[in-house]
Amino acid sequence: MRTTLDLPNELLEEALKITNEKNRTSLIVNSVKSTIRRYKLAELIKKQGTIPLDIDLDKLRKRRSESSSR
Repeated sequence: MRTTLDLPNELLEEALKITNEKNRTSLIVNSVKSTIRRYKLAELIKKQGTIPLDIDLDKLRKRRSESSSR
């Protein structure tokens, strides 16, 4: 989708330099993706401890260590 934005040039140039993005489009797309990811992670963190799980962590850790040693 084409969108016209009025963004400060200095801000875009600094962001391009910091992120090493190739162009402004990829910078904006990746910035939006990053914002969405941060929001979703924050929502998951809010739910931490609210979902009852019947998991034996020691059993899972043991299985993980056994599979990594192969």
